[in-house]
Amino acid sequence: MTLKNLTSKISQWRRYRVSVRELSRLSDRELSDLGLGRSDIQTVARQAARARFEA
Repeated sequence: MTLKNLTSKISQWRRYRVSVRELSRLSDRELSDLGLGRSDIQTVARQAARARFEA
């Protein structure tokens, strides 16, 4: 793994953690308004972190 790939993976992981933290702070009502449940948080955060680096 090159340094560039490693840096990219670390940035992706950090973005994932920030997204999980932010979504976890929302109430169930707020998540519902977004069409999400608590069980969706990790999946949505993972998709968001990947999309940022694939674009």
